[in-house]
Amino acid sequence: MSVGHYENFPVGSILLPRRMRRAVHAIYHFARYADDVADEGDDAPELRLAELDRLGAELERIGAGHTPDTAMMRNLAAAIAEHGLDLQPFHDLLAAFRQDVEKTRYRDYAELADYCRRSANPVGRLMLALYGENDRRSQAMSDGICTALQLINFLQDVELDWRKGRVYLPQEDLQRFRVTEAQIAARDAGGLWQPMMRAQIERARKMLQAGAPLGKVLKGRMGLELRLIILGGERILKKLHDSGGDVFRSRPVLNWRDWLYMLWRAARAK
Repeated sequence: MSVGHYENFPVGSILLPRRMRRAVHAIYHFARYADDVADEGDDAPELRLAELDRLGAELERIGAGHTPDTAMMRNLAAAIAEHGLDLQPFHDLLAAFRQDVEKTRYRDYAELADYCRRSANPVGRLMLALYGENDRRSQAMSDGICTALQLINFLQDVELDWRKGRVYLPQEDLQRFRVTEAQIAARDAGGLWQPMMRAQIERARKMLQAGAPLGKVLKGRMGLELRLIILGGERILKKLHDSGGDVFRSRPVLNWRDWLYMLWRAARAK
């Protein structure tokens, strides 16, 4: 499964244990659809919110033991039942997508981290639950990885998010480094843009490193998959750092050389 569209989804390849794949696909389709409702197309905000509310009502039907109305939600219900998944992470995702419709600026990192707690961390916790790893230490490490991946995605997509009317860089940090939104609009990486971005990069790097030991805690294919994800995040952060955070000239992406390096590292780090 490609994760190119819904980039915060940290699993999905053929490396996953077979017993997890059907449930992963069901979770992915739910998350991708809800994300598209919040982000894509030209629907008015009230229509987007109404559809997200409908998905929330479908989750309530699942929780009450009733059959959902759509095939997508019936597949999700089957995955929830088969693996005994908690419904709260799905409600958290919907809360984050609703916030995307209604909120376009974040005062400080605390506000941004709260958004990540609902937009990214639930996916990692669901994957842990599918794998059967539910202890608090593993969940905390997963949260660190998922939040870091979300922050990395924000850094990659500064320009794209600006076009959608959103800024995920904390306003407090923009003010501290005297970076204005007019500078983003002008695609200007001058002034204190580089030190501002490098501060964001270092924050994400520390979060990723804090969660990295989970890649060795999880065994087998799941551990290999997670190590690849962590290494991918590290490579993107390096590209961001090396460019001075100039995402206007080129959005950093992984190429085949990166994948070869990552596979080599992930296979060695058992």
